Amino acid sequence: MLGLAQFLMVLDTSVMNVSISQLVDDFDTDVTAIQSTITLYTLVMAAFMITGGKLGDLWGRRRAFTIGMIVYGVGTTLTAVAPKLWVLVLGWSVIEGLGAVLVLPSLAALVGANYTGRSRATAYGVIGGVAGAGIAVGPLLGGWVTTYLTWRLVFAGEAVLVVVILLLTPWVRDVAGAARRTRLDGVGAALSVAGMALVVLGVLQSSTWGWLAPRNTPVEIFGFAPTLFVVAAGAALLACFVEWERHRETVGRVPLVRPELMAAPPLRAGLSMLFVQNLVLLGIFFAIPLYVQVVLGLNAFETGLRLLPASVGMLVAALGGSLLGRISGPRRIVRVAVVIVVAAVLWLATTVQPNLDEVSFALSMALLGIGMGLLASQLGYVVQGSVGDDARSEVGALQYTAQNLGSSLGTALVGAVLIAALTGTFTDRIAADPRISDAVEQQATVRINAGITFVSTTDLRTALERTTVPPAEVDAIVDGYAEAQLRSLRAALLAAAVFAAAGLLATRRLPTGAPKPTTVA
Repeated sequence: MLGLAQFLMVLDTSVMNVSISQLVDDFDTDVTAIQSTITLYTLVMAAFMITGGKLGDLWGRRRAFTIGMIVYGVGTTLTAVAPKLWVLVLGWSVIEGLGAVLVLPSLAALVGANYTGRSRATAYGVIGGVAGAGIAVGPLLGGWVTTYLTWRLVFAGEAVLVVVILLLTPWVRDVAGAARRTRLDGVGAALSVAGMALVVLGVLQSSTWGWLAPRNTPVEIFGFAPTLFVVAAGAALLACFVEWERHRETVGRVPLVRPELMAAPPLRAGLSMLFVQNLVLLGIFFAIPLYVQVVLGLNAFETGLRLLPASVGMLVAALGGSLLGRISGPRRIVRVAVVIVVAAVLWLATTVQPNLDEVSFALSMALLGIGMGLLASQLGYVVQGSVGDDARSEVGALQYTAQNLGSSLGTALVGAVLIAALTGTFTDRIAADPRISDAVEQQATVRINAGITFVSTTDLRTALERTTVPPAEVDAIVDGYAEAQLRSLRAALLAAAVFAAAGLLATRRLPTGAPKPTTVA
């Protein structure tokens, strides 16, 4: 039952990623709006996850899990019938996200309560494998349903699964002594929510506002775009959150997160790697569907088929990685996994061409899945194994905060790199093409700098043909845009490879053997 809940939590984003083009059509919007919707979903989870974990302490893990599933069920039902984009945002990004912040930390604690010893390590590996299964099934199921029926049926089916999970919940053993009589740290919750929201908002809007030189901004600060100021304000609020938690503990009050938890190096390393893993994975799973659907013109089901090698590789490696952990320590497995991921992403970048090399693309995606699956098999076990039973829900909240903050920033950062590269490359191509007149070049440059979105060349050609631009110049502009699309996608994937390689810095603190719990007062 816990595995089914984990499956449900990861299914949504993978379904949305392969349904981007259909969502754009259904809600008469653009890719940037859907990117923001996906980012908001993971942002809500990241921002409120710590608070959700603390509510699990107050209410008891199984009760918090049950309430969270009910809220999630309401959200997925509303998503299934959403008539407008704002209703989709409310049902999926907000209500489902708030339900998940109660479910996931409690789920992590309930797994620890229902298994012991080696079986606990295996259970966390299986949970990681189930997450891989959700990623595996999501693109294929979502792609098929979106193409031949409607994406709404996926969310209607999720509502049915929620009912099944609720019926099975009484058979799950609760965490002993889970409920605690204490007050929620409201100030800490507000600081953590606002801090993470501002950081992600700044990164997400960078493609619209610009990083330094202002473009389409609501306000300028000392002549600069507000992006870095918003990110800095978020970072400052997060620093205030840390200091507030220390102060609260010093005066004898229960903090939202006990600062001494972070004194365990394996825990910090595990959380850092979870952040990097999800940043890279969600960034790639945002960029690749754009290539397959918008550039190559394939439908959602065909997109799901091309993502399948990665999903299957992740599932197999996640399940096999827990067995591999018996003969090798987490540090070595994670390092090998990071190298595999970097190699896979670099290989994947070379496959982004006007015509898809099916074999090379499938093999690179499978290699990516293997690397991600090995990470999934180790990191949850390391994080949960670094603390005792009394801190599992609290650490579960930190675990899913790291994952979802990585997911939010992954979609936002990779999307920002993609749009920035698209803008710069398209502008350069237009300026360098002798077929384009100075007047048309000037008009195009103004339009591009005002804001550009990722659309198909067919849509661009249709829009240009409605203007007075001569046909020869239309051809030149479309050719330049097609080349800019490919280069921007490669740039986005190279950025993801750099983010993945940076994760090697965190592996020094990972344990070489089974993690030892840190005692927390």
